[in-house]
Amino acid sequence: MNADSGHIPVLLREVIEHIRCTDGGIYVDATTGSGGHAGELLKTCPGIALLVGIDRDARAVAIARKNLEPFHDRVTVVQGNFTELKTILNTIPIHQIDGILFDLGVSSMQLNDPSRGFSFMGDGPLDMRMDQNTSVQAKDIINSSSEPELAEMLRSFGEERWAKRIARHILKRRTEGPIATTAELSDIIVHALPRRHFPAKIHPATKTFQALRIAVNDELQNLHTGLDEALDLLRPGGRLCAISFHSLEDRIVKHKLRQWGKGCTCPPRMPQCVCGGTPKVTIITRKPVVPAPAEIQANPRSRSAKLRVAEKV
Repeated sequence: MNADSGHIPVLLREVIEHIRCTDGGIYVDATTGSGGHAGELLKTCPGIALLVGIDRDARAVAIARKNLEPFHDRVTVVQGNFTELKTILNTIPIHQIDGILFDLGVSSMQLNDPSRGFSFMGDGPLDMRMDQNTSVQAKDIINSSSEPELAEMLRSFGEERWAKRIARHILKRRTEGPIATTAELSDIIVHALPRRHFPAKIHPATKTFQALRIAVNDELQNLHTGLDEALDLLRPGGRLCAISFHSLEDRIVKHKLRQWGKGCTCPPRMPQCVCGGTPKVTIITRKPVVPAPAEIQANPRSRSAKLRVAEKV
């Protein structure tokens, strides 16, 4: 299914189990990538009436359309941002859905292409745009932000302990000229961190590259908006599945589901509810579903994945 991209869909069996497809249902893969999850859903659930795939990346959309061609009468793939779910679906037109999947973060296809600038593993331009029609690239942020702005970005989006130190080294290197490539930035970070404090399990540049990618693509605010749009579109009994790969994403999903599951928005000090809020969802996964050891061994990039699921009341 994904020979063109090399991407292995994460928690595939668990997603199919939890999204609980129904005959005649309409489903959305809000982050289609190359179509791995979408293709397996369509194959496993022949009763699906329509699956809509959405992705910000034009190349991913082209590959997904090719990979999902065997299901052409039951699938449509469009380029777009899941923050505009209602607008995208209205054009089809669709006003309610039976299930939705968010597979968050960057795909293997994007990471493995040095020209996209997502990874420090190969040298390429500091780009990191998921949608290459947008204007702001990683190099723009790296070369125009002040030292405090860079430090705050690394701290907030990368949870980077050495944020101030890395920002200071970036500003120092900038005096020699613009920082233009992933290799240049990675080299700066490696020299900024004290060697005795190098992280044991990840490359020293991992958190900085994560922070920069989140900033370029406005990923966290987009996630808030996309989840809200999805809840509005779900029919009662419809399910939302979200796979996250780092603590910031998972925290947003967890808190959003908890808030919806509670319903009441009164301050904790209130002796009784006065807001009249009622639960909007039932949380299906009290603890996140994580990959089995066999999946992690077969696909090491799955090791940090967490799946959370809720059903609309």
